[in-house]
Amino acid sequence: MQQQILHILNGDSLTPRLAAINIKDEQLVWREMLCEGKTSYDLKSETFKQERIAHLTPFGADEKTYTESFIEPLLATNFAKYTAIVLWFEYDLFCHINMIAALSFLKQLKVSGEIYLVCSGWIENDPNLKGLGELSDEQLKSHYKEKIELTHSDIELADTLWKLYCTDNHTKFKNYVTLSSSFPYLSNCINAHLKRFPSVTNGLNVLETHILKIIHKEEIKSTRQLTGYILQYQGYYGFGDLQIVQIIKRLAPFFESKSERLVLNRKGLLAIDGLQSFYDQLSDDTVFGNCDKYEYCYHPEQKILTKHE
Repeated sequence: MQQQILHILNGDSLTPRLAAINIKDEQLVWREMLCEGKTSYDLKSETFKQERIAHLTPFGADEKTYTESFIEPLLATNFAKYTAIVLWFEYDLFCHINMIAALSFLKQLKVSGEIYLVCSGWIENDPNLKGLGELSDEQLKSHYKEKIELTHSDIELADTLWKLYCTDNHTKFKNYVTLSSSFPYLSNCINAHLKRFPSVTNGLNVLETHILKIIHKEEIKSTRQLTGYILQYQGYYGFGDLQIVQIIKRLAPFFESKSERLVLNRKGLLAIDGLQSFYDQLSDDTVFGNCDKYEYCYHPEQKILTKHE
């Protein structure tokens, strides 16, 4: 039987890259950012669609745009006809939440074809994590050749994690940090997710505290320069510039511009030293999946979440 392969890509920029290495199979681009905002388990549901539109509208994605760019291509694809489906996602949290949603979706459809993962990250003899778009053509070819065939257990795990992500309690994610699977960066991403919740020490999460420490340590002249710096040094988050800009705006009460550079004010210094909690000041309606960010606290020493009291 002739093979029919579908490639699910993490972004439009990968389409010409695959053409350049002579991969000419059908493609579906996953145009979503499920790591933020409310989600529902069933991507086919009207509830999911409306929740995502409500979250993405401030980013410029109205109902027509969202439906045409994500929902319609997803629902119009006949996944059952493919003998193999290859997912192209990266090492970071942004990609991994999209990935587990995609795998859960395929499981719900009872897709029978083989499912593979191409996942970039650490490259031999390179000190930095690399996204798919940063790989050379030869490296991209090598990644495809060495793609990981996902097992039934892997897909069950992805479905379980997506289901958990869509609940209002993420404390159980800690149970999956040490679980063995075919996903090489999953543990890192789960840890990164837990660290998105406010710390019991200062009320900021790990990335927010990291940004303040960067301001304190480096010669940063503007929020634009700061955005570029954080995009490059954000570890396993994989956030885009719009997300980083929003985080920096929320941190505005902790720093100011003085003598043509950003400096921490008293609040900022207290925050990075963990001498005062700013939980109440920062608390808002941010949601991850179906879990309210400020209903939970992260404990750095135990690396766990607990309900905020």
